[in-house]
Amino acid sequence: ANPKNPRRHFGDAELTDLAQSIREHGLVQPVVARPSPTQAGRYEIIAGERRWRAAQRAGLTEIPVIIRDVNDRTALELAIIENVQRVDLHPVEEAQGYQQLI
Repeated sequence: ANPKNPRRHFGDAELTDLAQSIREHGLVQPVVARPSPTQAGRYEIIAGERRWRAAQRAGLTEIPVIIRDVNDRTALELAIIENVQRVDLHPVEEAQGYQQLI
């Protein structure tokens, strides 16, 4: 885990829901990590800590990870970008997606 991760709250119910989804469908998007700047041979999650926590709950012992060799500033930028620059589906788009599943 990354001590500088801008996300500090990991809701229990949301993690449980994500863990169930991972059990059913696998991890859809890999976690992004970098070599730890302080611990040789270890890695630090840049983006995807919530997915990593949920994967642990789901009982996974291995997950797909993209390794990036970046400095502290770039690591923080990537973490912020992942958490801020996403756009959720419009409610109508979400409803249409569910309707197609029926």
